[in-house]
Amino acid sequence: MRNVVLAATTLLVGLSAGVFFAYSTSVMLALHKVEDRTFIDVMQKINTSILNGWFLTVYVGALLLTVVAVLLHLPAARRAPLPWLLATLVLYGIVFVVTAALNVPMNNTLDAAGPVAAIADPAAVRQAFEGPWVGWNLVRSVASAGSLLTVAVALLRA
Repeated sequence: MRNVVLAATTLLVGLSAGVFFAYSTSVMLALHKVEDRTFIDVMQKINTSILNGWFLTVYVGALLLTVVAVLLHLPAARRAPLPWLLATLVLYGIVFVVTAALNVPMNNTLDAAGPVAAIADPAAVRQAFEGPWVGWNLVRSVASAGSLLTVAVALLRA
């Protein structure tokens, strides 16, 4: 049971890390090259599209399975992976907190700007959003990559 949970945790953390990595290394780089209204329109569409069962299952499931993995490795005889799992929990917790406290509110502010055609100053809306969002997504990318590395080590130590 512990190994199945560890393997599933590794899978979900890896998929989640891949999402943030893809944004950092391709999506936001491509969007940086488009004009302001296109940037806002696409990001508003992404903000709604990403709220789907597949992403939410992976994103929340990675955190829940990490907690379960930690709990399953608390008994003394099963503690070899525990420090690595605790590191995974801390790193993925950073991803979760940054997303909830920073990136999602920025997404909501961008969505609140309204339909892109009605925005009076799209350059200002974009400027307030793009730099901070990209920066905090980089934090999520690094933290989620670190959580993938630590859970992989935990899997090897099990």
